[in-house]
Amino acid sequence: MPNSSANNPLISRQSKLKHILQTAGLDSLILNPGPSMVYLTGLHFHLSERPVLVFLTPDYPLTIVLPELEQQKIKSLPYDIQAFPYGEDPSQWGGVFRKAIESTRLTSKRNGIEPRQLRLLEYRLLVDAAPQAKFIPGEESLSQLRMYKDPTEISAMRKAVDIAQQALNATLPQVKIGLTERQLASELTMQLLKAGCDPHMPFSPIVSSGPNSANPHATPTDRKLSPGDSLVIDWGANYEGYYSDITRTFAIGGMQPELSQIGKLVLEANTAARNTAQPGIEIKKVDQAARSVIESAGYGKYFTHRTGHGLGMEGHEEPYIHSGNLMLLEPGMTFTIEPGIYLPGRNGVRIEDDVAISTTGCESLTSLPREIRQLA
Repeated sequence: MPNSSANNPLISRQSKLKHILQTAGLDSLILNPGPSMVYLTGLHFHLSERPVLVFLTPDYPLTIVLPELEQQKIKSLPYDIQAFPYGEDPSQWGGVFRKAIESTRLTSKRNGIEPRQLRLLEYRLLVDAAPQAKFIPGEESLSQLRMYKDPTEISAMRKAVDIAQQALNATLPQVKIGLTERQLASELTMQLLKAGCDPHMPFSPIVSSGPNSANPHATPTDRKLSPGDSLVIDWGANYEGYYSDITRTFAIGGMQPELSQIGKLVLEANTAARNTAQPGIEIKKVDQAARSVIESAGYGKYFTHRTGHGLGMEGHEEPYIHSGNLMLLEPGMTFTIEPGIYLPGRNGVRIEDDVAISTTGCESLTSLPREIRQLA
């Protein structure tokens, strides 16, 4: 028997979603495997050649289309669910999808989807099953839920930060002249797993040195660490589905004057943004606080990305910290603050922290030293 306790977070989220959908004028939200499905249903599926879709509506039980071999996953859920399983013959799948849509009266309704998540495979099955229906972006409805983390979620993120920091501290003693970026990234990956990171990491660690550090999203190469290099390490951990995302910059074999100068500027920009982030403040002001420090020093054109992005069950989610975002910061929002300066062909610096907005201010979940430290 399903446990319909209102204290269950999944049931609470589904109830809130129903009100949000009604306000948004949507008749359903349709999800395929990914963070939003986990958040709202607790169900974990991986994307494969076998489509899985969940239909959430205000008036009907949660409905799922799934392979017969996956049915064990929907046993003993704390809420009612209506299942439409299918076998291994793809020619039969369309009929199963039609039955699912007809059962929830969605054949000619307005249905929200996740444009960044829904694949063409599932989309075609939906359109073929309900050619009169409308499938429109529903990410705003989702963000109204996922953007505000409860204490349990923030606790998981705090643990993800602790794991990541522990892994870096275990990795730094291995840094030496001649070590390649790829070797360092491999060591950090191993230490993340040892420290308790879930096997599915938020992203592969970014380890970039010297001129490579001027590329914000560099991929580790066989370049060897050399005296005078800047070394940017951007990494994160996954704990029970919640992510951390941190960046620190180091100097190899001595601090060059230019690296010292831009390092101090980026630290000042990071500090200014963290001090600005408070409940009730427009998000754009956080970006402006960081950017004004760097622009005033004449390096504005070398700060080539937004100041940060939301963080939680995905590495990048709402809210996005950029100059055009007029949304007000509210308790429960979690995001990164990561200003940087990137000098093409020379070096780069980025300092990234994970923060959470509370009722009283902005808490940094990250605690590693932010100053550029000398290694090797």
